[in-house]
Amino acid sequence: MHTYILGIETSCDDTSVAVIRDNVMLSNIIASQDVHSAYGGVVPELASRAHQQNIIPVVDTALKKAGIDKKQLHAIAYTNGPGLLGSLLVGTSFAKAFALGLGIPLIEVDHLHAHVLCHFLYKEGKPQPEFPFLCLTVSGGHTKLDIVNDYFSFDTIGSTIDDAAGETFDKAAKILGLPYPGGPAVDKHAAMGKTETFKFPIPKAGGYDYSFSGLKTSFLYLIRDALKNDPTFIETHLNDLCASVQKTIIDALMHKLMKAASDKGINCIAVAGGVSANSALRQRLIDESEKRKWQVFIPDFQFTTDNAAMVAITGYFKYRQNKLGSHNALPYARQSQKK
Repeated sequence: MHTYILGIETSCDDTSVAVIRDNVMLSNIIASQDVHSAYGGVVPELASRAHQQNIIPVVDTALKKAGIDKKQLHAIAYTNGPGLLGSLLVGTSFAKAFALGLGIPLIEVDHLHAHVLCHFLYKEGKPQPEFPFLCLTVSGGHTKLDIVNDYFSFDTIGSTIDDAAGETFDKAAKILGLPYPGGPAVDKHAAMGKTETFKFPIPKAGGYDYSFSGLKTSFLYLIRDALKNDPTFIETHLNDLCASVQKTIIDALMHKLMKAASDKGINCIAVAGGVSANSALRQRLIDESEKRKWQVFIPDFQFTTDNAAMVAITGYFKYRQNKLGSHNALPYARQSQKK
């Protein structure tokens, strides 16, 4: 007998709903919010209002595309953190009401946990990681290294002590006057630039931890001082600036990843999160895998950004192990609380 799980993701500015049958994705609908581009970042109040408008039609579309009736669902999985509280509350409230109305279990999913488990969505011909594996999760708000022992056993060995890698991409883009979201814009210009034109210090932190606040400051000061002497500095050097700062971020990410893989003796390496869509990071992982005999797992582009398919697959594994949620659970904004 098949198991059907509906996943809901509303942690930030994308309203996403997916339906899976066992570990096979049947639909994954994402409604993005263009309103934030005018502000250069996500406005929480606008995000939560947009989620309220989008959630019902997105659920309806996901069910129709999956070709099933809501009465066939076995459980509702939803993101309950970390993320923007207002956005999370919309998804949480809908998930609770929907599950209650259908008389089926509710499953709470940690957003970062889900990013890692997206690698277990079935795709013909695509292998899946074998436990234990090392996963680098990089996004706008998070940068961390986990040893993944099984679906629900993560040992976090490194994380950012200040800013995240994705946040650094966005900040650099904003300084350069590039549109939001900044990461894809930097990546686009970097492809046309030279990585060695400008030198920035590689952020340092103890152990396997990351730090990016110093890089952001260094980049800001370089631009500020250069503009005093040449008002056209950014326009003249845009591609090289993007290539140089991107290389520094990726060097920092890869340095700790390579150190952890060597120290822990793990050759199965995965990456997850929004920054895993960065073309230079993906290529660097492929290059290093060839040198170091790694088996590397890079998510399809549709699973790099926030999506409900990753929530649904996490819910599926929880459902199989009877790790069901509670209608009393509250969303949380910051720290990861994997259950």
